[in-house]
Amino acid sequence: MADTKEFSGTGRRKTAVARVRLAAGSGKIVINGRPFDNYFGTDSLRTLATQALAATEWANKFDVRINVEGGGPAGQAGAIRHGIARALLRVDAALRPALKSAGYLTRDPRMRERKKYGQPGARKRFQYSKR
Repeated sequence: MADTKEFSGTGRRKTAVARVRLAAGSGKIVINGRPFDNYFGTDSLRTLATQALAATEWANKFDVRINVEGGGPAGQAGAIRHGIARALLRVDAALRPALKSAGYLTRDPRMRERKKYGQPGARKRFQYSKR
């Protein structure tokens, strides 16, 4: 067991679930054992995942270890943002107004709509043939 205190938070988005652990450090981020820059290919996903740290200006105060599963890259980035925000609340409850006003504490409820029978997708219909 490490003698340093860790703060944890769970984030969810679509079907992705991220378990986030914050420990005092220099700002290193590791996702599923891989470096942060290597895990997300685009800058937009990297920015999305670290928005909660940037909003509180605590990006260089913590090392972040993340286990994320399910979903795709965008869902995982959103789950990571949600998990980091929840973990930051455990670090300092005074951050709540800043995180809440930015919308980082709210779990995004939007999910994929199911495919219906007799159709090729959720909303799309097969082409109508009059004859």
